[in-house]
Amino acid sequence: MTPRLRLYLIQAGLFLITILTTTIAGTEWLNGESLFAGEYWPSLRDLGKGLAFSLPFLAVLTVHEFGHYFTARKNRVSVTLPYFLPLWLGPYTTIGTMGAFIRLKSRVRSNIQYFDIGIAGPLAGFAAALVLLWYGFTHLPPAGYVFALHPEWKALGEQYASYVYTPEALSERGAVGLGDNLLLLFFKKYVATGAVPSSFDMAHYPFLFAGYLSLFFTALNLFPIGQLDGGHILYGLIGERGHRVVSPLIFIAFLFYAGLGWFRYQDFILADPMDFAIQSGYLLGYAGLLFWCLSRLDASNWTIAAIALGIVLVQLGLTWFFPEIDGYRGFLPFAVMLGRFLGIYHPPAEIDVPIGWKRKVLGWFSLLVFVLCFSPTPFVIY
Repeated sequence: MTPRLRLYLIQAGLFLITILTTTIAGTEWLNGESLFAGEYWPSLRDLGKGLAFSLPFLAVLTVHEFGHYFTARKNRVSVTLPYFLPLWLGPYTTIGTMGAFIRLKSRVRSNIQYFDIGIAGPLAGFAAALVLLWYGFTHLPPAGYVFALHPEWKALGEQYASYVYTPEALSERGAVGLGDNLLLLFFKKYVATGAVPSSFDMAHYPFLFAGYLSLFFTALNLFPIGQLDGGHILYGLIGERGHRVVSPLIFIAFLFYAGLGWFRYQDFILADPMDFAIQSGYLLGYAGLLFWCLSRLDASNWTIAAIALGIVLVQLGLTWFFPEIDGYRGFLPFAVMLGRFLGIYHPPAEIDVPIGWKRKVLGWFSLLVFVLCFSPTPFVIY
């Protein structure tokens, strides 16, 4: 067996496994419980329903990756076919995958190559996500569909929503809600042709759930930081010097938002001495996490420590004036991955030339796409 054939078999195998794991995940979301919950075990018919999630979702990921692939080939950059990453954690419900990636096998030399390869994937995936969401919102099931998912709600009548979506009821049964973004709000208001589900039931609608996750991953890829797709685009728009200033500032702002509300001023002034000591220890650990995330900044350790301390103090100050203010701590793992592994800066291009007005228009449009797809609170978990 040749090395190339072995590689193709690995890639095909990962793709087939990812179809299986995302189909299982789609079935779990549709039924509202893990395969390991209670006596539930899916039949082949149930798994067939899960395909309504896995196939459109993987189609968007595939379009995204082949946008990168064909653009790299056009720019004469050697590249692999996509590697899909399956994920299934048994009793812990997932979406069945960690995404996909392609590997560049030759050096990217120019800023235009970085820009073209970086922007092609998100825009191609975004276009596919729009088609998927349009279909999902124009083919909504009848209003009674929610009672098929929750038969016990039918006895509550038309006013069931005022009983089942209260914080107490959501906490009791455990629920995951999908946070709104500007594009989703548009589809809900102007495109939907049926009963729009609650954000806490949208995961049971496979086309809508697949479309929402497609927007979520598009937004993550378009973050204008480091070597993400958005970082490549930003590098093309403002150059290396501008990128080395703007990218760290965006990262610091993102890190600030992710941790906002984790610690509140009231937790300290109202605490007894023991709780105060415990909270202070946690806060010190949090400050250490911020320092670790920021430690690859091109600055001295003293400067990084001052930035981390400043983030903590401003966050506590804001909770003094706005006690209910909150960020989204679910972004912290992504912030750690950016700060420690993917990097905040962009490698300089060997060839740096003006990208032209057409690419600039596409670049600024892609940043608009980021704004449209970004959800400040992508998942609300009870």
